[in-house]
Amino acid sequence: MKTSPRYPAKAYVPPSPTVSLPDNARLGLEFDRQVATLLAKGYPKLSGLSVRAFLALCEPLRTRLRAATRFPPDPATGRIPFVLVVQSRCVRPAAAMARIRRKGRTGFVSMQPVTPGDFRPITSLRVPRSAVYLLIDFDRGDRFRNVRPEDALRQITTDGRSPLTIEEGVAVLTHYPDWLIKNHCFSLPGSRRADQRVPALWLSQNRPKLGWCWDRNPHTWLGTASCARRMGVRHS
Repeated sequence: MKTSPRYPAKAYVPPSPTVSLPDNARLGLEFDRQVATLLAKGYPKLSGLSVRAFLALCEPLRTRLRAATRFPPDPATGRIPFVLVVQSRCVRPAAAMARIRRKGRTGFVSMQPVTPGDFRPITSLRVPRSAVYLLIDFDRGDRFRNVRPEDALRQITTDGRSPLTIEEGVAVLTHYPDWLIKNHCFSLPGSRRADQRVPALWLSQNRPKLGWCWDRNPHTWLGTASCARRMGVRHS
């Protein structure tokens, strides 16, 4: 697929430590990298849009990057300043997972007897209506390893943060596949159904897997992800 010169379909290489760039410039470069990733993975076609139309959904979000004050991404703590999220009505989670590549292996979904479509955002979340939006200040949730998801969710809410949905977790791995690490995987309690299943992302045979766990079962290798806020083209 041809891409705009502004969005080269190649990995963004951070500037040398000897090169001083303001955070807003670095955020802009990272925005370009994430858009290029979505183009390279065929998101316009999956969304039923032309490249031009898909870019028109993404570009207005550039002006909202000022909300992402944390930079650069920190793999040690599992924090990312922002992530571009594409709604599942445009690209289904199964299709998105199949386009994630981590160390040469593709992602997959295994949630029997349910499917990603059986889950909905919990009522307390304010998910933007725009087809593409920004997830601000992602935290992998390492401190919640070996903590029951229902207890982690209570603390996340107390801290004034928000749990991630399935779409948002998949978006994180789309842009940062190597951040899913053995013993540093994460649940997504922002998406639920009428039972105790909580979606989660972990490694299965070294492949990124979207599955589910029980909300009252702690796992030493599974944290609970959160974000500071969400920003669409318009508040909703």
